[in-house]
Amino acid sequence: MAGPGRRPLRNVWGRLLLVVAALLVSLVFGVTTASADLSLGPHEATYEVTTDSTVTVDLGPLGTLEIDSPLPLFLGARVVVHEIPSSVTQVGSAHTLEALSSDLQSYLQFFARPQATIAAAARALVVDALWRSAMAFTALLAVWFGVGALIGRARRVELAHAASAHGRRLALGAVVALLVLVAGTASGVTRSRTATDATPTSVFDGTPLQGARVTGRLGGVIDTYGSYAVAAYRQNEAFYAGADRAMVTAWAARAEEIAGPHADAPAVEAPAKDAPVVMLVVSDLHCNVGMAPLIHDAATLSGANIILNAGDSTMDGTAVEKYCIDTFASAAPKDVPMVVSGGNHDSEETAAEERAAGMVVLSGDVVTVKGVRILGDSDPNATRVGAGTSAVSESSSQEGKRLADVACADKDGVDLLLIHTPTVGNQALERGCVPAQVSGHLHTRYGPLQVGNGVRYISASTAGAVSGQPTVGPLHGTAELTVLRFDPATRELVDYQVIQVHKDGTATVGYRFTWPSTRGLPGVLSELLAPRPTAVVAPPTGPTTDPAVGAGSTVPTVPAGE
Repeated sequence: MAGPGRRPLRNVWGRLLLVVAALLVSLVFGVTTASADLSLGPHEATYEVTTDSTVTVDLGPLGTLEIDSPLPLFLGARVVVHEIPSSVTQVGSAHTLEALSSDLQSYLQFFARPQATIAAAARALVVDALWRSAMAFTALLAVWFGVGALIGRARRVELAHAASAHGRRLALGAVVALLVLVAGTASGVTRSRTATDATPTSVFDGTPLQGARVTGRLGGVIDTYGSYAVAAYRQNEAFYAGADRAMVTAWAARAEEIAGPHADAPAVEAPAKDAPVVMLVVSDLHCNVGMAPLIHDAATLSGANIILNAGDSTMDGTAVEKYCIDTFASAAPKDVPMVVSGGNHDSEETAAEERAAGMVVLSGDVVTVKGVRILGDSDPNATRVGAGTSAVSESSSQEGKRLADVACADKDGVDLLLIHTPTVGNQALERGCVPAQVSGHLHTRYGPLQVGNGVRYISASTAGAVSGQPTVGPLHGTAELTVLRFDPATRELVDYQVIQVHKDGTATVGYRFTWPSTRGLPGVLSELLAPRPTAVVAPPTGPTTDPAVGAGSTVPTVPAGE
């Protein structure tokens, strides 16, 4: 016999069941309708969740490319590929087979490291699914309370009493209806997929696209030209894997030779109090995502606490270059922040993507990262391939004065000025408001050299960028990374070490050299000691003896303004 105390408990369980059912329905709706507008290589693309256990890349009239989905349950995705935006000037109109070869470089750049794009798409779809689920659940609650308010309390009590006698049947019916809804959705999409004429292709065997199926005219295109793309992909993968191994070997050999404090230490070790803060400098990556694994390993081997990015991570600063930003962000080891000063090839869109990827983007204020006070800002100029260079909002001189004013007015002092174009920092160095500056832009290393009352270091390109050559595929020039060590007690840089990766796939790790100190030098004497522009001579292209890295290195000679 049911006592009066059991009725409230039964009501609670009934309401809880309704809430769970509403949540399930909302989640099913949110997940199966989620979508996101992102990019796929140089193309704009729309990503949609499907329930056919397949990832389908829809290329319109050409057909589709299908692979088995890595997502759980029966979830898949459909990627509708749109046009290449007109703002992507480095991918020209392909009217001839020769022009198509340059487009292949851009696609290879994406497919060399697609993981970042996949991860970004997954995050965007999850966020959209959660948002849609929340909206659906809110709508169901609104309908529930709205209907309850319309029918009145007395009628609600009457309906609840009538339903309580059939609670189990109603619950079972709701579960069955939900399962039918999910199964129906999945089977409906599956039927539509299996109805297409998808033919497996062996062109992609041994690549992430192994087992892909194609439909329509795309099959003929892939059979004819796919082997070229796969050969380029394999060449790219083999080159950077070999270069990475060479760099790791060279680092170990140098550490053993100098028998320094890091020779027998773990690769990554949390610094003790007042231990040097290690910073890895990269610059002018220009979307060469093949260097991402080498950046990660260089940061790990050196025990880097910070990665300094001196800008030009992209070619045109467009939204579809997000995959480059996501790839470089993923190159940073866990808990190692990447601090960025945007270059003239980057944009506000690039900066937004970098912030979204977790990077620290400098914007004219002093930031403290791992105890180092860093100042910087995005480059005042914007360069677009095929469209030239123009000022964004202020001249280089105006930005230089603004940064110098900020540095001189900061009562806690600035440890490092990180900018892209070296001359932007001249005023801050001459006024003695920053002790050190790190920059890029010239694609050739200069320094460290004393300028005014500070020391300037210009990093070479970490992409091996050479004028007139694409930064995709095997290196066309020597790629460089620099390891800096900063003493938090004296607030000065201690030393620097250059890592070079050559275009033949070999690598060189230099000795540690003492960083020049300007402590105690009077301003006039510092200016007299500062090298004049005529004294800065670029090393010749070809094998040279570079004291920072040893014999046999190759330093690219690149004209200013690249």
